[in-house]
Amino acid sequence: MACRVELQRKRTCAYFLTGATGFIGSALIPELLGAGHQVLGLTRSAQGAAKLQALGAEAHEGRLEDPDSLTAGAAKADAVIHLAFDHDFSNYLANCRKDAAAIAALGRGIAGSTRPMLITSGIGMGSPAPGEIAVETVLDLNHPTPRIASELAARDLAEAGLNISTVRLSQIHDTHRQGLVSYLIDIARATGSAAYVGNGATCWSACHLSDAVRLFRMAIETAEPGQRYHAVGEEAVSLRDIANAIARSLDIPAVSIPAEEAKLHFGAMAGFAGLDMRASSMLTQQRLGWAPTGPNLLASLDAMGPH
Repeated sequence: MACRVELQRKRTCAYFLTGATGFIGSALIPELLGAGHQVLGLTRSAQGAAKLQALGAEAHEGRLEDPDSLTAGAAKADAVIHLAFDHDFSNYLANCRKDAAAIAALGRGIAGSTRPMLITSGIGMGSPAPGEIAVETVLDLNHPTPRIASELAARDLAEAGLNISTVRLSQIHDTHRQGLVSYLIDIARATGSAAYVGNGATCWSACHLSDAVRLFRMAIETAEPGQRYHAVGEEAVSLRDIANAIARSLDIPAVSIPAEEAKLHFGAMAGFAGLDMRASSMLTQQRLGWAPTGPNLLASLDAMGPH
């Protein structure tokens, strides 16, 4: 039976969590435990297992490249939250395909049941057209971004009768990590300047880590099949403002570069540097009663710790 919150009635569940030792996962574990749930976290190492145990979770040995380990972990749990993703953007297409295979493997672990699974995707999948604000009701199955593979894999499981829902991630941040912005910070350190393309009017949406993990918990507890939720606290933060905040924090100049120089400066991140990723979470807030309250992205950048 799926874990669910209905009115004032709630039961605790055991969740299988991939990406459990990562940025979002390690913050989600105490959020789930605090709500009375149990967590079985995926890890590939003894060091990861020790981290999970210190957080109060159990460890399940496995890896994204081992589908049987994913299926076995999902089969042990009341519900699945899939956070793991290989963020090597120099191999982005292959990693998106790997994510689709992982989703299929997790689905085999809950096949034939009503146990829910929550996957993650990117905000861009909800954009009606380039540059338009992404919304939860839109899924462009012909989207050119490779991350569409995750939502196609989820669609296949849903069509097979599984209880699948999706959280689309914006730039999830605190003072230590800021989603894709962290890669821009690394590039700024290496090059000595915080760059933006053209006039820097391109915008990304963002959400504080504390709000994001609360959203994941509420979404998996609600377990409504087919729903898509947006982890968005700010609809649009310009890349120029982001670059200026990075420049302030690192005490380096912020500079504009022409589009034709983006590949040279940003490398594997060039495709994202000019990509508009505005997004709304209005429907998410209405459906779940979720309201983001954490600090904004620029505040996190101004107070950021070491990367």
